[in-house]
Amino acid sequence: MNHLNAVTFVVVLASFGIVTLIGFAAARWRPAEDLMQLNEWGLAGRGFGTFVSWFLLGGDIYTAYTFIAVPALVYATGAAGFYALAYTIMVFPIVFIFAPRLWSVARARGYITPGEFVRGRHGSQGLGLAVAATGILATMPYIALQLVGIESVLTVVGIGSTSGNALIRDLPLIIAFSVVAAYTYLAGLRAPALIAFVKDILIYLTVIVAILYIPGRLGGWGHIFSAASTHLKTINPATGKPFGSIVVLPAGEWAYATLALGSALALFVYPHATTGVFAAKRRDVIRRSAAMLPAYSLVLGLIALFGYMARAVPAVNAGVKASGGNAQLSVPLLFAHMFPSWFAGIADSAIVIGALVPAAVMSIAAANLFTRTIYKELFRPYASPAEETRVARVASLLMKVGALGFALELNRTFSINLQLLGGIWILQTFPAIVIGLYTRWFHRIALIIGWAAGMIYGTVQAYRTPGGGQAHFGASVAPVFGHITYIALAALILNLVVSALLTLVFRKTGVQDGYDETRPADYLADPVPAPAARPRPLATPPAPIPG
Repeated sequence: MNHLNAVTFVVVLASFGIVTLIGFAAARWRPAEDLMQLNEWGLAGRGFGTFVSWFLLGGDIYTAYTFIAVPALVYATGAAGFYALAYTIMVFPIVFIFAPRLWSVARARGYITPGEFVRGRHGSQGLGLAVAATGILATMPYIALQLVGIESVLTVVGIGSTSGNALIRDLPLIIAFSVVAAYTYLAGLRAPALIAFVKDILIYLTVIVAILYIPGRLGGWGHIFSAASTHLKTINPATGKPFGSIVVLPAGEWAYATLALGSALALFVYPHATTGVFAAKRRDVIRRSAAMLPAYSLVLGLIALFGYMARAVPAVNAGVKASGGNAQLSVPLLFAHMFPSWFAGIADSAIVIGALVPAAVMSIAAANLFTRTIYKELFRPYASPAEETRVARVASLLMKVGALGFALELNRTFSINLQLLGGIWILQTFPAIVIGLYTRWFHRIALIIGWAAGMIYGTVQAYRTPGGGQAHFGASVAPVFGHITYIALAALILNLVVSALLTLVFRKTGVQDGYDETRPADYLADPVPAPAARPRPLATPPAPIPG
């Protein structure tokens, strides 16, 4: 990893340059009448059809987490890493049901963020602020995960990985941050939407070639699974237990199931996912996109197998060991040792671009939340549209700085825990957003207290959980009533119980609830196309002159 692979680096650099140019050119794609409207900069004018929405949501949801963290977890622990496949199978039926309602009420009321919906639905500025703050906090580690994915590629290529100088060592992340920040600032959501086309083409190409080519070089799938099974059965000296298994053992079934369920419930309440939903132009676009997105789940299952492939390559194992057991390098190392240098560059480019698209959308989503739900609500209630957009642009830069801090300061060996940590937090907004789409039974104050209880419990429990060489924030599962359980799901149950009990108390004592500014028709609203202009009647021919 210390040697620079010039061919691979040139291909990655060229791909990076191409998508950067596309990002800047996106400002002229589907040009807005006024890009200084937050609706245009942050949601691309709410004008994306099925084709663009499918690519955007796929590029937004299937991230560097897909290419780096999931195979890394499979490489390190085996079948446990396939929980990501299970949750993407569960999530789309859920989205198919609730996302069109969320889109309709946002379109009818002019909401740009879920925080605005919560404030309007429950009549509580405090609850809206809580949702906004949680969304921003949860998005930071998710953006960081994308930046770590870029760094993993450049580390294997041989750029700045082993330098004792912190600036040089972290230069790949800083470069990635600067480029994403620049074109996001200029073009808004249009930039990642356009780049998503390139990203998905590269990902599909890489996966198809890898699945057809690499097993033949390794002696077939039988050898791959045998090598993975042999390693996973060996005893981990740090824990005194086997590293893992190629099937989920009974002791791990509860953790696997709760991780999958909790992640499925959390995915589409993330700000970046709701931003992709809000950018669609009609209700049926959301449903069609949700119906087609499982195609990405198939690709995710194939990508997860990269972890087993990497385990069957001795050179990859040596490289991971030399990096201190950094499993997130396993896939870039697999590409480096199995592919010709030029195609390794294409495959690495898929990871890099797969990080750029979601990082851009996430920073835009977090900036929208800050601008509409915090800045405008608390400081400038009469801010002009142009002022909102300027604030959002600056906020998107600050979000990336915060994410960069996450990426540089937290342990990188198991980058998946960055995303899972965000999942603990964001899942606590599920009652206010998703349940709120169907009922206002929960009292607004009860929802705030329940949210606080879930956030405190989840954060403290995650802090107390060691793993991956870390004393704190080492894993996102912990013992709950004798079962290893996803902390986020346990926190959500506590959230719901507290909210329900306090709602009963507040109803009994007559504590006033908030005012709902939405109307039932808002949840089914769909823009009606403008009627076609009536044809002008033909001019009446002049009457013949009698003669």
